Amino acid sequence: GINAEYGGEYIYKGKKFNSKKEDVMDMDYMGLKIFRFFIKCTRCLAEISFRTDPENTDYVCEQGASRNFQAHDFAEQEERRLAKMEKEDEANPMKVLEKRTKESKNEMDVIDALEELKDLNARNANASIDTMLDEVTAKKTPQE
Repeated sequence: GINAEYGGEYIYKGKKFNSKKEDVMDMDYMGLKIFRFFIKCTRCLAEISFRTDPENTDYVCEQGASRNFQAHDFAEQEERRLAKMEKEDEANPMKVLEKRTKESKNEMDVIDALEELKDLNARNANASIDTMLDEVTAKKTPQE
């Protein structure tokens, strides 16, 4: 969504508008045309313009409004934060030891789960169709 600069009106991303569309002549992305749209704020009737951004599958506000949330900026900030945390963790020997211990525990849990599945499959493989049929017929026939 965007906020209109003058009227302060919040305009969500799926809102329907009458707009004027024009091709942006000096820009394209890998042969895809970039379009510019002009709309009016529903509160103050100020003109707002934005253009498509096919590289990020998004849009860019150009005039009269500002973005509330920029997904690609958020992703970049999160990447930097994770890289910084990883660097700090590598510098701290206790963190390295904790991480190694946690990885070992997870590996042991996975191995235990695999062994349990193998045992279950082995038990199911030992059961033949004839023995299952015998059990079912024995349950159906009245016992004397």
